[in-house]
Amino acid sequence: MRDRISRGRRSRMVRALTAAGAAATLAAAQLAAPAPASAAVSRAELALRWAPIHYQDVDATGAHALGGQSDYIAKVDFDGDLNGRNNWDRTGQAGTSLAAHAYYSVVETSTHWYLTYLFFHPRDWTDHPFFETEHENDGEGVLLAVERDGSTYGALRGAVTVAHSDFYSYTPTGSTWSGGRETVDGTLQFQASPHDSFQHPVTAQEAQGHGLKAYPQYTINGDGLVYYPSTVAETPSDGNDRDVRYKLIDIFAADGLWAQRADSTLFAGLGTFAGDTSGDCGSGTWSCSANSANAPWGWDDGNDLPARGELASDPAKLSVEYFTIPAGLSRTYTYNPYAGAAAELAKVAKTAPPVVD
Repeated sequence: MRDRISRGRRSRMVRALTAAGAAATLAAAQLAAPAPASAAVSRAELALRWAPIHYQDVDATGAHALGGQSDYIAKVDFDGDLNGRNNWDRTGQAGTSLAAHAYYSVVETSTHWYLTYLFFHPRDWTDHPFFETEHENDGEGVLLAVERDGSTYGALRGAVTVAHSDFYSYTPTGSTWSGGRETVDGTLQFQASPHDSFQHPVTAQEAQGHGLKAYPQYTINGDGLVYYPSTVAETPSDGNDRDVRYKLIDIFAADGLWAQRADSTLFAGLGTFAGDTSGDCGSGTWSCSANSANAPWGWDDGNDLPARGELASDPAKLSVEYFTIPAGLSRTYTYNPYAGAAAELAKVAKTAPPVVD
């Protein structure tokens, strides 16, 4: 802001202070301006700072596309209830909301923060008549490992994404982490957001099945949405809206997904969303499967060593399996609400049938 009443006798110090005050005002107006270096960052602030800029490819064709709405991300209760078995039918109906939301959880050790993000779609769909299966509900996402390096928000070292029943690992340029038991699948890119002052990691999901990888391994082909992390939830204007803000929801909130994990209307089992074959799911395609989507504590790459759900519940273990990491990574959690159900999660990991999202 220019000082319209400045005079020659005003000192350089006063002008500098005025400019500094204006800059501070502008920073305060930013949606997620950095906290002062001396302030402890909250888990919600940490999740918002590192939340991905998210590219969502959209397919508007086919009977089950709903003009592209079947590829919009949403809350699990977008239709006003926690019944997972009516989500296919309720998608796109009057009275429901496809305002953009994503879920997150944060667990901590003395050396790292681990942030898991879930992007939920009410439908996993297809428009192919042969050898393609669709199902109600779809949950895929990403784990970000952030080193507590003394800075306010830490340094992002590695990422693991979920694409159906496979995990893919990435490191940003300059990371101190490299490939371990698993080969690094690519470079995690960053992009500036028009809604805050940060460079965010960039992820992308394919249309229909919604597998998630680091951008541009998936990208927008034709129509698509670009979602930006925010504290507000916007509904896309159409299937080709390139600036849609999404709101984060804490999985560990008092009434959050983790608290609802025993709700049999939402979950068919521990970490598996409930879904049936009602409506036109499977019509004109190969088939429709039931109970075929996962929450983060149900994610599993059956070909890899970490057990079902450990991407979210024991991310330090998963990290040392996927990456080569400099000495000093702690495996002891200082905050991990998943840990209270560790025995139950381990039992399910050994006995539950695999769920291919």
